[in-house]
Amino acid sequence: MGIEQQEYQQRRQRLMEKVGNGTAIFRSAPMAVMHNDVEYNYRQDSDFYYLTGFNEPEAVAVFAPHHKKHRFILFVQPKDPEKETWTGYRCGVEAAKERYGADEAYPITELDEHLLKYLIDADRIYYHLGRDRSFNDKILSYWQRLIAGYQKRGRVPTAIEDTKPLTHPMRLVKSPEEIVMMRKATAISAQAHNRAREFAKPGVYEYQVAAEIEHTFRLEGAMGIAYPSIVASGANACVLHYVENDCQIKENELLLIDAGCSYGYYNGDITRTFPVGGKFTPEQKTLYELVLEAQLKAIEQVQPGNPYNQFHDTAVSVLVDGLMELGLLVGDKEEIIKEGKYKPFYMHRTGHWLGLDVHDVGAYKHNKETWQNLQSGNIVTVEPGLYISPYIQPAEGQPEIPDCWKGIGIRIEDDVLVTKSGHDILTSDVPKSVSAMEK
Repeated sequence: MGIEQQEYQQRRQRLMEKVGNGTAIFRSAPMAVMHNDVEYNYRQDSDFYYLTGFNEPEAVAVFAPHHKKHRFILFVQPKDPEKETWTGYRCGVEAAKERYGADEAYPITELDEHLLKYLIDADRIYYHLGRDRSFNDKILSYWQRLIAGYQKRGRVPTAIEDTKPLTHPMRLVKSPEEIVMMRKATAISAQAHNRAREFAKPGVYEYQVAAEIEHTFRLEGAMGIAYPSIVASGANACVLHYVENDCQIKENELLLIDAGCSYGYYNGDITRTFPVGGKFTPEQKTLYELVLEAQLKAIEQVQPGNPYNQFHDTAVSVLVDGLMELGLLVGDKEEIIKEGKYKPFYMHRTGHWLGLDVHDVGAYKHNKETWQNLQSGNIVTVEPGLYISPYIQPAEGQPEIPDCWKGIGIRIEDDVLVTKSGHDILTSDVPKSVSAMEK
């Protein structure tokens, strides 16, 4: 199960239509070091992978639609049986053409020898100045050499532009094949959440619950975690990116689990919060019902044509109404929202794009004032929450928080596909009603 080469070919064609008479250069992700000489499992740069499906380090992809013979060129590590014995098999130069559809392929060691001929007739260079400073310098030096020859040739690349405005709008709208991958990633993530809810009980440790989740991911064929799993009991749930996962879960505590798997590079992202002892306390239930109402009403706004911000604004409106009814916020609702006086309780936005990256690429706004409209093929998370930290400091002019509310953190998150006529909740297999959360 995966993306077929035909789709990668179509993506490259769309990219080259945007590049026109330019040349686009993409650099593979570097190897990441865990400690000393031990490296993490390799994870390719998402834009590079989106265009090639190639999953090895030390590679460069070049797109030169103006070139007479070679429009898609790969520079890769050559075959080396001795090194492959230690670090794994390489595709090699010849197979890069056969398997990945490159018009031409070269050893990465020959980059300096060949790259210039794909730049010399371009009207501009597209390249993202990333974290590899030495490679950034290499590309800039090529450009400087070409500029220096302008008087003799009369035609050289006159500008360098970022590649991200080319690739990110493409990635924002998922193809049918990508949606299949996302359905698989979210299905495995959902299965792991359901397993975790069955396993969790007072007395177990957060890391044991995390282990059940991540075991399910790998057992079902996922690459692993999409991001470090958050398993937060009690007041730990008030820390948005809590990843220590080292506390013992106590009776009458809520357990917040934010976890998702990566499947074929595509990611799930689900959050559920439930009482480990089987029943909500009155305060927990009140806040849970409020967050759930906010989430359900926000999901209703995930419709093609709606501004991206509409589902966030809807969630904030519901949460503020509820907090005012409970006396935890006081004053004029519009002023509370405008001045952000609700933010001690709800400090993050209600969602983000989801896909090859967990916080996936794509603009949220056209400009400072105008939000991107949702369109069929977008996938967003919808994840309102309330966090009443033991150390909460109310906004100016707001009341002190009674102790009975403190230490409660709740978030409910689903992954939602925008369809032609509405939306599809990809993570609906994970229950979230009050009755389902109580044992």
